Amino acid sequence: MMQHNPVRGEVVVRFGGRSWRLCLTLGALAELEDMLNVPDLTALAQRFSEGRISARDLIALITAGLHGGGHAVSPEDVARMAHAEGLTGFIAVAARLLQATFPEEPGADAADEKA
Repeated sequence: MMQHNPVRGEVVVRFGGRSWRLCLTLGALAELEDMLNVPDLTALAQRFSEGRISARDLIALITAGLHGGGHAVSPEDVARMAHAEGLTGFIAVAARLLQATFPEEPGADAADEKA
């Protein structure tokens, strides 16, 4: 399985039988702000903390994470990807990526590689 650096906020997931590294780097976060038309990181965090997420949000978040992980994919590519657990799997990936990027506790570690 692909190695990842949880201190850096990386997670590794499987889409379509392939392992992918995701990371919300500063550039990926700026890209995500643009894709979701939010003014800043506070607004971005608030949007995701409300517990409501659209399919467009999932596509934007996963696309930005893949870009931060070094993958050249488009939102259309992400929209066509498959996860073994369907929509539930994509939601779990989004949750892991957000938790890895914005840990609730100082020094909190990223989630394991199950998703």
